[in-house]
Amino acid sequence: MLEQYTSLDWLVFAAYGLLLLGSGWFFNRSSANSKDYFLGGNSMPVWVVAISVLATSQSAATFLGGPDQGYRGDFSYLTSNIGALIAAFFVSYFLIPRFYQQQVFTVYELLEKRFGAAAKRYAGTMYLFGRIFASGARLYMAAIAISMILFGDIASSHVIIAILLIATCGLLYTVYGGIRSVIYSDVLQCSIYVGAAITVVYFLFAAIPADLSTIYHALAEPGEGQNSKLRFFNFALDFSSAGVFNFWSVLTGFVLLNIAAFGLDQDMTQRVLTCKNAREGSKAMIYSVLMVIPVMLVFISIGLLLYIYYDRPDIMHSGGNKIVPSFQGESVTIFMYYVLNEIPAGVKALVTVGIVAAALSTLNSGLNSMSSVIVQDLYRPWRQRVNKDIDDKHFVKAGQFGMLIVALALSAMACLCYFWQQHSDMPLLQFALSVMVFSYSGLLGVYFTVLFTQRGNQHSVLAALLGGFILTLMFQPYVMALFLPQAWVFDLGFTWQLCVGTIVAFLICSSGKSHAQNTLSATET
Repeated sequence: MLEQYTSLDWLVFAAYGLLLLGSGWFFNRSSANSKDYFLGGNSMPVWVVAISVLATSQSAATFLGGPDQGYRGDFSYLTSNIGALIAAFFVSYFLIPRFYQQQVFTVYELLEKRFGAAAKRYAGTMYLFGRIFASGARLYMAAIAISMILFGDIASSHVIIAILLIATCGLLYTVYGGIRSVIYSDVLQCSIYVGAAITVVYFLFAAIPADLSTIYHALAEPGEGQNSKLRFFNFALDFSSAGVFNFWSVLTGFVLLNIAAFGLDQDMTQRVLTCKNAREGSKAMIYSVLMVIPVMLVFISIGLLLYIYYDRPDIMHSGGNKIVPSFQGESVTIFMYYVLNEIPAGVKALVTVGIVAAALSTLNSGLNSMSSVIVQDLYRPWRQRVNKDIDDKHFVKAGQFGMLIVALALSAMACLCYFWQQHSDMPLLQFALSVMVFSYSGLLGVYFTVLFTQRGNQHSVLAALLGGFILTLMFQPYVMALFLPQAWVFDLGFTWQLCVGTIVAFLICSSGKSHAQNTLSATET
């Protein structure tokens, strides 16, 4: 399918390739020590970190799923940023100052100060487990889109080639320079995929033979019995998957989801820890949440315009039937259908580059953050017990090797997702967006115990992490169907799953007595 690209498309590809090579050479400078490699020497500018956090929170899932959300729904997804802003202020007040005060490399080192080294290992391992699934699924989604565009099919060999291509580019781009090169590449990739999205909005608007007021009216009144597609607030109390973007979910589950993402997920928090101090780190986090709003507005607007383009023949002056987007029998998002069938020359290459940029931004973040957990939380304590005088540069090399291991693990998970999807009815997009709930439930319960109680120990930490994971697993319909009658199987949205899982994990963790309490009891006895 490469013949579909014109000389203009290939010019865009060449320009992007040169930009990657040039920026990679410029940003990938050698790191003198592990603090420089994993924390950028605590010298990163606030605005750069803010854009990096923004880019890390976006992915190929956002690039493809944002337009699909606008096409099928409305603007209510944007209200989730209310929950994100509340979470950002919570993390800025309760967590970031503690991270800087304790001078940690990873967020899980905070648990070591309270519960001992074992608790840090448990939390780091739970993060790695969840992140491999989530980032691997996102890598797969990007790869399958690239395979469709480049090869014209989704044959297993072509999807695997696309996976390895993206993983190799991400690894080569970040392995040498560490977190500094990751953050600056995030800024570059973010500008590319946002620019691609804005270009698509322009061309879609130009292709619709109607003025802005006509489009506005069509979106405000889409048809009899249909809600306005310009609706921002959905006040319906719906606990199912269909209701995860309602206002009540935003004020509960999304607050918890973003507290975990901003404060407990090394993928995001590591960027904040590269700032000079806690105040600048907090600013970067809050600025990133504010910047997400216009970016998501652009992606959702693509979906709204696609609704006009495909579902309103009265405006488009066409008599065609409603499009059912599919590719070789496989359902695809409406945006991918548009890219494959309608998008003009030149813009097709730009969108292809945008998908790659979104994928690389998320992949680069995962490579460095997961490597930092592997080295700082798991490998370094063990290595220093063997040799206390080991040179710090050894851990820089260990971090680079850790990135290679992570790249291989994510590639393997992405390949597994390809074969897994062939035998599963669960949409992969929903899986990618909700899979971190499995890890977040336990982590939130543990950290709330640390912040708001004096209880807990390393045994209750492990029990809480496992309890949160198992409970979330039990909420999945395909698991419930294994041990419940079909009539009892219910659908609970992932934000509500997170609420219940967090409460249960908190109760489990806080049920354990602290070491101080145990010592006091022994003394009294």
